[in-house]
Amino acid sequence: MSHASTSVQERPTPVPPAPANSLSSRALPRLAPLGFAAVAVVLGVGISLAAGWQSRVQWGLISALLFLAISYVATSVVENRRQAKDRLATSLVWVCFLIAVVPLASLLWTTISRGSERLDLYFLTHSMAGVLGPEASGGVYHALIGTLEQVGIATVISAPLGLLTAVYLVEYGKGALAKAVTFFVDVMTGIPSIVAGLFILSIMLIAGLEPSGLMGALALTILMIPVVVRSTEEMLKLVPNELREASLALGIPKWRTILKVVLPTAIGGIATGVMLAIARIAGETAPIILLVFGSQLINPNPFEGAQSSLPFYIYEQYRIGEAASYDRAWAAALVLIAFVMILNLVARGIARWKAPKTGR
Repeated sequence: MSHASTSVQERPTPVPPAPANSLSSRALPRLAPLGFAAVAVVLGVGISLAAGWQSRVQWGLISALLFLAISYVATSVVENRRQAKDRLATSLVWVCFLIAVVPLASLLWTTISRGSERLDLYFLTHSMAGVLGPEASGGVYHALIGTLEQVGIATVISAPLGLLTAVYLVEYGKGALAKAVTFFVDVMTGIPSIVAGLFILSIMLIAGLEPSGLMGALALTILMIPVVVRSTEEMLKLVPNELREASLALGIPKWRTILKVVLPTAIGGIATGVMLAIARIAGETAPIILLVFGSQLINPNPFEGAQSSLPFYIYEQYRIGEAASYDRAWAAALVLIAFVMILNLVARGIARWKAPKTGR
């Protein structure tokens, strides 16, 4: 009996081999896309030079196509076709991203390199009073004052109107009136800036008003209100209904619930939307040309007399056509970009600061 039991040997259970298309098959290194990109760039530049193409745009397009082809073929050979399709889609996203970023980076680099040559403290603290076009002196102070005042007035008017409109659409809006308001907000979002300027210009002509910074601010208000309404409306929709219901269940009136619960919860997103709307109108030129007329002097009063602004100053200096005026235009463009960038950073800071705190 013992002899029979010892003669029986346990055989290990055979493990089936892994299928060729499973996730446990061979995989490319994590840095493989960088290698594909390097090979694609070398081949793309070589093919372009061999064909006699000197355009860097052509080099980039050929390199992008080669990168997609190499990524797909190499992944198909080493891994499998499913992973190859996934890598092809990922590579296509990266290529589209770079195609979108390259012009923006080129524009930013050109503006910084050209504008930094003329930008200094003198340029920021002096106006163009008594300065002729070919002269290298003069500054942007009067245009900077005009932009700050016009954008400030437009913000003071637009922010409350946009906020109250968004609160009505989200909290109270039902029926035909709400649909009509939503429709007109959508239409106003796509209005060209020149149309807003012509509308205010017609009012000026009917009422016999003179050009001033206020008129330009009113045109900017028309452009800013729909942006504020749309951004605020989306932020209010993100507030959970449970917060509203809990407040109402305690017997708190709806207006107080909106004021004390809904708005504080969404204040970060609302402030971000307002800042982005300000950045959107800061670069408008057409309404300023029609309604403000521009001025070489410092005019701190936006309610009387012509003013200038940074977009109008850039247009004006470029129109002169002198080397010194081109330098001033590039420097003013750099100031405008810095202004918009600062607003975006402030908006992100406010959104991060006022974001709801999540507990564990």
